[in-house]
Amino acid sequence: MRRRSLRSLPLAALLLAALPPALHASEHADTVVRRPAASPAAVYYPGTGEEWEHRTPAQVGMDPARLDSAVAFARASESRGPRDLEQAHYQTFGREPFGEPVGPFSVRGDPAGVVLRHGYIVAEWGDPHRVDMTFSATKSFLSTTVGLAYDRGMIRDLGDRVRGYMAPTVPLAPGRESRPLELFESEHNRAVTWESLLRQTSDWEGTLWGKPDWADRPDPDPATWTTRKRNEPGAVYEYNDVRVNVLALAALNVWRRPLPQVLREYVMDPIGASPTWRWYGYDNSWVTLDGQAVQSVSGGGHWGGGMFISARDQARFGYLTLRRGRWKDRQILSEAWVRMALTPTKAQPTYGFMNWFLNTDRKLLPSAPTSAFAHLGNGTNMIYVDPEHDLVVVVRWIENGALDGFVQRVLASLDAPGAGR
Repeated sequence: MRRRSLRSLPLAALLLAALPPALHASEHADTVVRRPAASPAAVYYPGTGEEWEHRTPAQVGMDPARLDSAVAFARASESRGPRDLEQAHYQTFGREPFGEPVGPFSVRGDPAGVVLRHGYIVAEWGDPHRVDMTFSATKSFLSTTVGLAYDRGMIRDLGDRVRGYMAPTVPLAPGRESRPLELFESEHNRAVTWESLLRQTSDWEGTLWGKPDWADRPDPDPATWTTRKRNEPGAVYEYNDVRVNVLALAALNVWRRPLPQVLREYVMDPIGASPTWRWYGYDNSWVTLDGQAVQSVSGGGHWGGGMFISARDQARFGYLTLRRGRWKDRQILSEAWVRMALTPTKAQPTYGFMNWFLNTDRKLLPSAPTSAFAHLGNGTNMIYVDPEHDLVVVVRWIENGALDGFVQRVLASLDAPGAGR
């Protein structure tokens, strides 16, 4: 995607009209992009940690009884998968070739969640402070680290080929396999762009951390796994965790420091997140970078690892995306980046940047507005973001088929009798 003035960027149908003026990205990684707030008192932001105000449902225009019904529905719709998430992995992906775990798993807690309206905590259930795996919701944190690099000019253009930002080979850490990784040297991989990796349309080919690209949800016919013709980057959408991990390794090489450090310094600490979250890679995902052994993190929990985080901290991240990358007087992510992340992919109209799932055709959540979006992961873990209703909802360990029923009940509590203002 070529850089243009923000006014010339196309708006997706899902975005709100009358967006505030955009920002110019800083060219320096240690610079915080700032702009004056139009109405400082109009938007509430929580403080750090427990400094988060609560409101009753009626105070924020929600019907208490109907909101209670939504929470009860979430509790009653608990995921039927094993609570031991390694066992759940074997049930879901155990028949895949190369399906053995290579990263950490955990035993999850009870169903949990948080409802925010206008930034205030309106409802919580389960243990919102418990740290659990969040599976592919991790991808939204990964794409955020790429956005931070883009905003600072470290990635000049999302249409650039990733190969131009990488050394030809990436040496593994001492004690690992001796052969360096060659990620973007094949004829096909040389054409892979940042945008195609972000949108899961790269069709990158190869093996990373012992997992071939075809090992993730493989085609039923093994004869096609290594011989099929590759799709031109950008042409075909395919959800694939091997390629997500390629993006993570490419971003690590741009930042030249561990991505969890980048995320903590530029996002999680500024938005007041707790110190309890952790972002893991695989046992074998170690490279030598500037003479140091560094772990490349995974973009989800498909084979273990990924982000381990509480519902409260998920809610903070969701609120950051609701506020279009802004937190108090700081523009954490440029509005240009958020706009692109929410632009539908031509090859897959319900997918923006990983893992910003869009509701443009209302197939994801039929009861929600088209402007709503969600950061989604297996489990099911969902951070639901609804700009039209100024609403963020985190729901964890709910059956996937119950997601719309839950959102429907939350939305039914708005402007209902007894909801107040």
